[in-house]
Amino acid sequence: MSVLTVDSLLTALPEGVIVTDPAVLENYRRDWSQDPNAGTPSAVARPTDAAQVQTIVRWCAENRVAVVPRGAGTSLSGGSSAVDGGIVLSLERMRAIEIDTTTRVAVVEPGAFNAEVKTAAAAHGLWYPPDPSSYEICSIGGNIATNAGGLCCVKYGVTTDYVLGLDVVLADGELITLGGKRIKDVAGLSLLKLFVGSEGTLGIITRAVLRLLPAQPPRATLVATFPDPEAAARAVVALGMVARPSMVELMDNASINIVEDYRSMGLDRAAGALLLVQSDAPGVACSAEIALAEEACQSNGATECFTTDDAEEGEMFAEARRIFFPAVEGRGALLLEDVGAPVPELPALFAGIAAIAAHRQVDIPVVAHAGDGNTHPTIVFDPADTAARERAALAFTEIMELALSLGGTITGEHGIGRLKKELLPTQLGPRVTQLNRQVKQLLDPDGILNPGAIY
Repeated sequence: MSVLTVDSLLTALPEGVIVTDPAVLENYRRDWSQDPNAGTPSAVARPTDAAQVQTIVRWCAENRVAVVPRGAGTSLSGGSSAVDGGIVLSLERMRAIEIDTTTRVAVVEPGAFNAEVKTAAAAHGLWYPPDPSSYEICSIGGNIATNAGGLCCVKYGVTTDYVLGLDVVLADGELITLGGKRIKDVAGLSLLKLFVGSEGTLGIITRAVLRLLPAQPPRATLVATFPDPEAAARAVVALGMVARPSMVELMDNASINIVEDYRSMGLDRAAGALLLVQSDAPGVACSAEIALAEEACQSNGATECFTTDDAEEGEMFAEARRIFFPAVEGRGALLLEDVGAPVPELPALFAGIAAIAAHRQVDIPVVAHAGDGNTHPTIVFDPADTAARERAALAFTEIMELALSLGGTITGEHGIGRLKKELLPTQLGPRVTQLNRQVKQLLDPDGILNPGAIY
């Protein structure tokens, strides 16, 4: 891309929207995945409204320039890695939030943080449930792009369950509106859902209409310790047969100690695994559900069970689970998984991950949204050790293959991005892979939207 061509985009937009300073470009090359193959963009675009997004995308379409949409940069799969010579389109400045209490929705621009939407909704006695562990720093646009989940999705579902409407800029710069403030709408094909989880490969989200719920009821908490993750996983299977808690999270011994080293949270360092269960059932049903959870844990080898209905105490344990990712960052280079399996296969998944870690001689601490079968094995290795890096890469692939062998998935909520795309055809099969590619070709015939992601 020539300087003159960049200048033609600069003159089409207000000052400060297009940035070419190399120091700034470096900050937008990678997301949290630290993709080693990330390219160097020619410019970063930071629009403030949908019209500016249209101008940028039209320019990219006319000049056949790649455009990589970016939210807060918290992707864990390389979904917003920059492309050499392309444009990184950062939506960080589009942060507006409007709460419509009469229809119980939030109308949100993509750069708004998940936590900001929660806070705005809470001011009106409402609640936006999707809660990734990074909810304080991840953006709504990124959440929609990856169909993010979180700790409470075992009961309340994932992002797509709360998206009622979207404004999307297509690959030719046209702005379309899908859905709206309607709870039920089955007119035409469900194109709205097509864009949720598409990771910026089909269009760029500029506005979302999100369904809100009444404020979450008070929660009670159970913390159970186990001799190993497989026993905790068996308790999760048993619990799912008798109750529907609002949170079922699992930490293995390595992740417990990583968190305790990072910040003292009072977790039992000797525990082979920890299971965190919360219930927000109304009234006396809450204590009854916690009692069912405790019985399931004790029947499956729990060494200790602790319960509390103190909200602050319960949130402290949830916070210990949430801070695992920032805690593990300082341990070395990371390859982050989010493989899932049918819940009854969780014990086998944990056992298989442990076997891979031993065979490849790499550390793989695991935390999990265990209630819905979504695990986060995190491969930690020394980036300066070539042999360790190679073993880590092998383990990364083997964990995905393990999940598939159990009838699971290579990604439960982080998306495919650039790090997992080689195994996507294995999961989907040839015909479904072809259909995916045909949809991409139809909506982005020149392949300018986030090239290299997913496909």
